[in-house]
Amino acid sequence: MKKNIAIAAATLLAWSLHAADPGPKDDVTAAAKKLGDKPNYSWLQTVEVPPDAQFRPGPTDGKTEKDGFTHLKMSFGDNKMEILVKGDKAALTAPDGNGWQSAAEAEKDENFGRFRAMMARNVKTPAAQAAELANDTKELKKDGDTYSGDLTEDGAKTLLRFRRGGDGPPVANAKGSVKFWLQDGALTKYQFKVKGTVTFGGNDVDVDRTTTVEIKDVGATKLDPPAEAKQKLS
Repeated sequence: MKKNIAIAAATLLAWSLHAADPGPKDDVTAAAKKLGDKPNYSWLQTVEVPPDAQFRPGPTDGKTEKDGFTHLKMSFGDNKMEILVKGDKAALTAPDGNGWQSAAEAEKDENFGRFRAMMARNVKTPAAQAAELANDTKELKKDGDTYSGDLTEDGAKTLLRFRRGGDGPPVANAKGSVKFWLQDGALTKYQFKVKGTVTFGGNDVDVDRTTTVEIKDVGATKLDPPAEAKQKLS
């Protein structure tokens, strides 16, 4: 009887210790939180699409500070745009590049303006996005300092729609994968690939996109947003 109790206790202890061991998802989630707790950091985002893709985004330079501003500079072909976010407020440069407008002002343009406003309202810092990506994977596997896995269907749809939930455009055949690079527990880079068919205005568009985000200047980033942009956040 005592022997059986001892075996049961040992088994329970071993199971408890195993359950407490952090897994790959926990590693990435902890690294994302660690990044979000830093006073500031910068990042470079690049997007690869097929040669025949109509929508070809350029690189995005981003800066953020904890509990402060997030400032992005991006391009789409010859068009450039800046976004400034603080909390739930967002501002962006006007379509002609002269001055700034609030997201609400941009939404008054029922065409491209609404898309631009949606982008501004849905800005995510790498710390927030990396945590969501880790949560949206079926399973993450570790290989040295890299962690990789396939996205859930809902996770892939979220990235194809540029928003969470099912209120965006219809998406079919959504799939994707993600990869994270950690160094001494710190997130240095991540990449996600998504494919699927998105319906815009009754037209089906095949999307095949690879997005890479590189973290830099952690703790050494300085933000100085334009005064007009900050006024549009009020």
